[in-house]
Amino acid sequence: MAVSSYAFARIFSSFECRSDPDFCGGDQPSHARFSARFNSAHRLQSAQSGDLSSLIFRFPPNFVRQLSNKARRNCSNIGVAQIVAASWTDKKTDANFTPAAAAAVNAAAAAIAAIPAAEPVELIEAAQTGNDVAVVDGLKGNWSPYRSLLRSDSSIAVHAGERLGRGIVTDGITTPTCNTSVYFFKTTSELIDFKEKRRESFEYGRYGNPTTAVAEEKISALEGAESTLLMASGMCASIVMLMALVPAGGHIVTTTDCYRKTRIFIETILPKMGITATVIDPADVEALDSALNMYKVSLFFTESPTNPFLRCVDIKLVSELCHRKGAIVCIDGTFATPLNQKALALGADLILHSATKYIGGHNDVIAGCISGSQKLVTEVRNLHNMLGGVLNPNAAYLIIRGMKTLHLRVQQHNSTAMRMAEILEAHPKVKRVYYPGLPSHPEHSLAKRQMTGFGGVVSFEVNGDLQTTIKFVDALKIPYIAPSFGACESIVDQPAIMSYWDLTQSERLKYGIKDNLVRFSFGVEDFEDLKVDVLQALEAI
Repeated sequence: MAVSSYAFARIFSSFECRSDPDFCGGDQPSHARFSARFNSAHRLQSAQSGDLSSLIFRFPPNFVRQLSNKARRNCSNIGVAQIVAASWTDKKTDANFTPAAAAAVNAAAAAIAAIPAAEPVELIEAAQTGNDVAVVDGLKGNWSPYRSLLRSDSSIAVHAGERLGRGIVTDGITTPTCNTSVYFFKTTSELIDFKEKRRESFEYGRYGNPTTAVAEEKISALEGAESTLLMASGMCASIVMLMALVPAGGHIVTTTDCYRKTRIFIETILPKMGITATVIDPADVEALDSALNMYKVSLFFTESPTNPFLRCVDIKLVSELCHRKGAIVCIDGTFATPLNQKALALGADLILHSATKYIGGHNDVIAGCISGSQKLVTEVRNLHNMLGGVLNPNAAYLIIRGMKTLHLRVQQHNSTAMRMAEILEAHPKVKRVYYPGLPSHPEHSLAKRQMTGFGGVVSFEVNGDLQTTIKFVDALKIPYIAPSFGACESIVDQPAIMSYWDLTQSERLKYGIKDNLVRFSFGVEDFEDLKVDVLQALEAI
């Protein structure tokens, strides 16, 4: 159709839609409610001149015959709702007639003027009921300064409804996705006010986005942080944080068990900047104290729980020791989630997440975030604004959506993983289980003290070799064999193959990665279904 039902409804406020054969292209005559049709010349002249006060639109029969009876009724009801909602447009001088309303009317007029002569719709004269009909009198309202300039359809298509009078929709339940790379200022004085901190605004997509800002505020609220910065991935957040907060020639302390790509960056890239590292066991507080006394440590950075052995760091004690020496503490809490552990409340300066995992929670977005004080996050943000690694606003929307069910998902993850860890530990074909919720875990007491739940990931060693473990993994029916964790779907992987296959067996063992190690991320499926699946797979080996 050459004109949308929206444009039609905005103009013809007195039009009455009914779900009857006459309007919907049936065989009944139209004279019962409509007067005679205009001839073609009259119709074209009226459309082109903007004299639309006595015209309505009639769908061509060939179009409506294709609609089902139910669809016809729906179209009719929608038309009535649109017309009622548009009734205010016939009083342009009213106090409630806003610039946004003027822009909508103008956009409708542009759509009407563009109707070709090929008769995609019929124009017929409305019955005179005494009601006022909205009249579109060219492009007015906020468009008046531009009417003489924007005569071409191409220019109107670029600017209509957007250049002036547009506001941000704030009454939608869901946050709109703001897909823009740049933001404009109406005047240079507005720009100067923004630059001199007298006016809040966005400037360029690399520096911020309204949709992303909502997601950042949501994460800050959960973490109890002054500020949050979202980036394109968890690794991006880790790398930008390290580069921003550790000076050239600085020293960091980290732990033995951690995500492999983080370790590779620390071992191979940071030394090029003159940055050295001390690697300690997550529970070795004495080694941390020794490093703090021996070096001018800029940062202590670790995961808690760690990947893949779920070791836990005493965040409160570590923070106290580091702060005495002026070192910053950053905890990667991806495995814990903001619900199971509040690292900032325990004394950490920064908390980092791969939002790809539990925060997003649906295996459909890649993102990372860092939260903490305004001062520290601003330092990271300044470098991030130069390096890029920006989160797409569509990804930010998915994170907002995912976080609304975070508490429900985490409850299910915690419950299923805890029960499965107990079952696995008691099974004769399982050699060892790594899960902070089990009394057998080396930091179980610590985990109980600083966590409210133990997460959805359980790592364990099958009683067998590489091939036996492969047989177990392949026998599972519910989980996907894939990297990552923390989503609705259960995921299983064999770290020796998934993450360390490029190393020899002896090289893998230096990191504690045995051939029979399995990392199982339990999703939100029914517990009994997962239990039956795991037990049948164990019976298969």
